[in-house]
Amino acid sequence: MESGDLRFFEAVARHGAMTRAAEELHTVQSNVTARIRALEQAVGASLFERHSVGVTLTDAGRRLLPYAQRVSRLLEEAKRAVQDDGTPRGRLIIGSLETTAAMRLAPLLTGYAKAYPQVELAIHPGTTCELIAAVKQGSVDGAFVCGPVLDPELDQRPMFQEELSVLASMAVHSLDHLIGAGNIRLAVLRAGCSYRQRLEELLARRGIPAPRLMEFGTLETILACVAAGLGITLLPRRILSSSQFSDSVAVFGLPPSEAQVETVFVSRRDATPSSALTAFLALAEQAFRPGMEASEGTVLNGSLLRQVGKTVLAHQNI
Repeated sequence: MESGDLRFFEAVARHGAMTRAAEELHTVQSNVTARIRALEQAVGASLFERHSVGVTLTDAGRRLLPYAQRVSRLLEEAKRAVQDDGTPRGRLIIGSLETTAAMRLAPLLTGYAKAYPQVELAIHPGTTCELIAAVKQGSVDGAFVCGPVLDPELDQRPMFQEELSVLASMAVHSLDHLIGAGNIRLAVLRAGCSYRQRLEELLARRGIPAPRLMEFGTLETILACVAAGLGITLLPRRILSSSQFSDSVAVFGLPPSEAQVETVFVSRRDATPSSALTAFLALAEQAFRPGMEASEGTVLNGSLLRQVGKTVLAHQNI
């Protein structure tokens, strides 16, 4: 079994077609077909069901796919490690909760881009569940998620605390009265959102185990629906500081045991971090250190950016 054959197999499985895999691999379809047949002979099993419009994995193919993905990822990491001379450069993909991206990352990204212009930085938004899966699969280098994360495959670094609050329309004067009235609708992000899960658990503890759900794709849409009285939601209190709905949404505080949540940065334990990621983490830990974080609705000023940038360079030279 050749590692190159596994790379061809993974591309065909992902695209569901030999032709599209050939385009990605910069080769011809006949070469892809030959490589797949060679792999099937090596493992002694058919890996794809052939159809007129493409291919689908057989049971054997589905069992092989995770190993092929792991080998492809390992080879790519080996190549990056050899090329990494300690200077942050190349592509860096960071996953982030949408609330974190909206409220916290702009100053950090500004400072990082100025300090390390050779890094191609990309932000991949998602829910906690989606981002953890992406980190484990290797499609992102690391991610800001809602903690704690108890996964033996991942390292986690505490970053900052958020204070969660229940948000409702201005017509709601008492959260207890609203809960007591029943018939609650939740305006939430898709399944896998940690704040959505916490809100459902919060209501379940108050005797409302299955409220009606309204799923939306963006935070601004959720806030618009809350302001219009269509439902309630649970989000970090500071999300309103830069929102157009800050004056049209009522904020209800919670006990510390329910309000406080820690955001952590997770990365794969078995992967050697690139220089670009090491520099990013050093800058993030400096930026989110108590007393260093920018105030709500602002960006880090130039002197602080230079101070943080020097700290990162010092880390790199250790």
